[in-house]
Amino acid sequence: MAIEVHLDEILKDRNMTSKELCALIGITEANLSILRSGKAKGIRFGTINKICYYLNCDVGDILKFSGKLEDEDE
Repeated sequence: MAIEVHLDEILKDRNMTSKELCALIGITEANLSILRSGKAKGIRFGTINKICYYLNCDVGDILKFSGKLEDEDE
């Protein structure tokens, strides 16, 4: 994936579990797991906003570009 997800590191730094974050932002643990694994095909800006708010971080702390171009088929 050309976009790397570093949510696990931020959660660890904040001493928060994914279950706690799910309760705060209002998504299922399954959907957060898909995001954390990097397998999500998209994410709503509202969800990113809530994640950044509750983890007191910036979007760039969670999502990083690997520098590679990825085709839709990959």
